[in-house]
Amino acid sequence: MSRVCQLTGKRPISGNNVSHSNRRTKRRFLPNLQKKKFYIPELDRWVTLKVSSHALRTINKLGLLAYLKKLESKGVDTGVKL
Repeated sequence: MSRVCQLTGKRPISGNNVSHSNRRTKRRFLPNLQKKKFYIPELDRWVTLKVSSHALRTINKLGLLAYLKKLESKGVDTGVKL
């Protein structure tokens, strides 16, 4: 499975390891992804999503259904049928 957040779209980025002697080698910065099951009481069903910790904080703040509707209005495909 790919390391991409289903809600925010965060994905790995590349950068450099920089040694003490200032030599640079390529490395990857991976997003902090969690596989989490959410219950949506309005739809009366469970949804499993792979989300970043940033998306989890936003879900805690707004609520899952409100956040999904906000993303849908922006045109983001979340993979959840509302």
